[in-house]
Amino acid sequence: MVETNRRAFLTTSLATAGLAAMPLWPRPARAALEIDIKQGYVEPLPIAITPFYGQSEALRERGKAIAGVVEANLKRSGLFEPIDREAFIQDAASLQAGPRFADWRLINAQALVGGTAENKSDGRLRIAFRLWDVYNERQMTGVAYATTPDNWRRIAHLISDEIYKRLTGEEGYFDTQVVYVSESGPQNRRTKRLAIMDQDGANHRYLTDGGNLVLTPRFSPTRQEITYVSYVQRLPRVYLFNLETGQQEVLGDFPGMTFAPRFSPDGNKVIMALESEGNSDIYVIDLRTRERTRLTSSSAIDISASFSPDGGRVVFNSDRSGGLELYTMNADGTGVKRISFAEGRFATPVWSPRGDLIAFTRQHKGKFFIGVMRPDGSEMRMLTDGYRVEGPTWAPNGRVLAFFRRTRADEKGDYSSRIYTIDLTGYNERELPTPQDASDPAWSPPRS
Repeated sequence: MVETNRRAFLTTSLATAGLAAMPLWPRPARAALEIDIKQGYVEPLPIAITPFYGQSEALRERGKAIAGVVEANLKRSGLFEPIDREAFIQDAASLQAGPRFADWRLINAQALVGGTAENKSDGRLRIAFRLWDVYNERQMTGVAYATTPDNWRRIAHLISDEIYKRLTGEEGYFDTQVVYVSESGPQNRRTKRLAIMDQDGANHRYLTDGGNLVLTPRFSPTRQEITYVSYVQRLPRVYLFNLETGQQEVLGDFPGMTFAPRFSPDGNKVIMALESEGNSDIYVIDLRTRERTRLTSSSAIDISASFSPDGGRVVFNSDRSGGLELYTMNADGTGVKRISFAEGRFATPVWSPRGDLIAFTRQHKGKFFIGVMRPDGSEMRMLTDGYRVEGPTWAPNGRVLAFFRRTRADEKGDYSSRIYTIDLTGYNERELPTPQDASDPAWSPPRS
């Protein structure tokens, strides 16, 4: 396909970032250079990511940092193998006149990324990138962004998403955040507070001061709020935390224990388990009216509910058959159906954003596993295992999971707990760096 000289400009306002994006060229038809991520293990694609070029030393340093974030994102996905920059024959400055494709083929680059960074007269930073198919010698996509200078890391994540989408056909997941429980101190006196960071561990900050124990944070579909459980004077309360204002609101004081609140897909309800007289059942709370609707009513322990992405069904955890198993039901509590039948105990189910899989924790023969299965219980497979691996949470594209891994306690009773990510192949497991121990991660939806 021959590129045309016609430029199409589309400005999109992203109010939270003060950012505008403009395609540099009309999108071409899909090229032959693609990664099929539906076929299990994928050999990583060799990709060259050059430092983004700038006229000044400061802009070149910023461009180098942007390229570094893009490179790290793509490498962590397991689908790309960035080529060492020491091997590059063409430099970033000469790339501005166009790629010398023969030079990039010599170092086995199949895809090439180049870009520019420049200061605009209004004080904003303009960052542009282009993605080329080296062997077919054509541009695959290109976008320019204008934003405040301190927002450069988010631009790097957006560029990573564009590259990922263009080469895999799937939505990217790099412009996202993870909220989790930060842990410190000895096992019998753990301080637990809410923390949030970008999906690569950058821009880390604490949301609570650790004065009260916090558990199971979960994002709303809008990313604006988090729901979580906090123990205030040893009594569990469900809170809503507004990330923009920092304000906290008590959803309700419920007698007995409260477990794992989650938002509905439309953000208007919260589903959770409430305990009464030693028995727990699944309830839905309407956030507008605070009306409470009971979905399960049995002598069993029913907990850990998660909506399907269309809001029509719920997966949950129950011991109604004698052991802890996974069940699904309609959103009104009807049509309960058991879906797990393998040996072991099943817990913490969460429905994929794509609707095609349910992730879970399984305990069997002294080990913990993170696994996935179809919503009908078929095609169950384990992705990773360990002494204690728990709490799976989906990236918004439904191709990657985060979870936490806990080590055995030492002679002092201390242990460590860290967050990891893994893709659906089970081959690409990586630690997500946090300043302290970490548990109960929750992946955000994509930014609007």
